[in-house]
Amino acid sequence: MDLHRAVLVIVDAQRGFINRHTRPVVPALVGLARRWTEAGRPLVLTRFHNPPGSPYEKITGWTRMRTAAEVRITDDLTPCAGSAHLIDKTGSSAITAEFTRLAQLHGWRDLILAGLDTDACVYDTAIAAYHHGRFVPWIVTDACASSGGPDYHEAALLLARRNLGPQQLLITGRLCELLAHPNHGASA
Repeated sequence: MDLHRAVLVIVDAQRGFINRHTRPVVPALVGLARRWTEAGRPLVLTRFHNPPGSPYEKITGWTRMRTAAEVRITDDLTPCAGSAHLIDKTGSSAITAEFTRLAQLHGWRDLILAGLDTDACVYDTAIAAYHHGRFVPWIVTDACASSGGPDYHEAALLLARRNLGPQQLLITGRLCELLAHPNHGASA
């Protein structure tokens, strides 16, 4: 991992995704975002919107994440939001045209992924990054959660180990070590 070409992407830490399964990971997201930005590193916050007529509505009947209250980034991350790039999206992956443009502009290559839901938008972003060809995805396993519960979180990590490789999964402590010693992070 090249920290000089890395960006922390906190995926969909929105009020509408906070529940008893995801609430415990919010302090980890806040702490990670704070340490990352204090180290002068770039931060992206994504925000999912579910417009009327979306595949989520048409196929599964899911109509949440439409109100301003649901879509709003969790209040705990508000202090970090001022220095972050905000990416709005209507699909599960954060690899949008806007994100790709920002990545090219800033030279981002390594995408450090954390947030909600591990089994949906975090995993889908990691896979899209992998297939994009320009990005290297990393998932911070203890800074992710799934609103469906721990079984979904663990299932996504199982698939990530297989499809991305176990070396692409790390924990917050390891990422903080890399921040403290950036020249030793070549292989994370």
